[in-house]
Amino acid sequence: MTIRNPSLTEPQYFILAALMDGPLHGYGIIKAAEQATDGRLRIAVGTLYGALERLERAGLVAPGDEEIVDGRARRYYRVTEDGTRALGREALRMQQAAAVVIGRSRNTGASPA
Repeated sequence: MTIRNPSLTEPQYFILAALMDGPLHGYGIIKAAEQATDGRLRIAVGTLYGALERLERAGLVAPGDEEIVDGRARRYYRVTEDGTRALGREALRMQQAAAVVIGRSRNTGASPA
C-alpha cells in the first residue's frame, strides 16, 4: 500500500507555514517556526536542513536567491505550489482530527487538554 499524500512532520509543517509569506533563509525559517508556536517548537539546524532537503526532493520547496553575508553564502527557500497544496491538505487533516476530540469533549463535558 502506497501513501499518496503522506502527512507532514511537525517541523515540515511549520517550515512550509513559515515560507507562506515569502522566501526565507534557514535562520529566518527557524525563528518564524518558533514564533508561530510561541516557542514550543525549536527546530535544530540539522533538522532544518534535513527537512528542507526532503521537502525539496518532494517538490514542496525550492531554493531561491543566494547572497553572501559575512563571507558565507545564505540561501533562501520558497514554498512551491505543490507545497502550498500539501500544507493546506495537512491543515485540513489536522482540523478534522481535532474536531473528533473537541466534539467528544463537548459531549462529555470535559475540556480538551
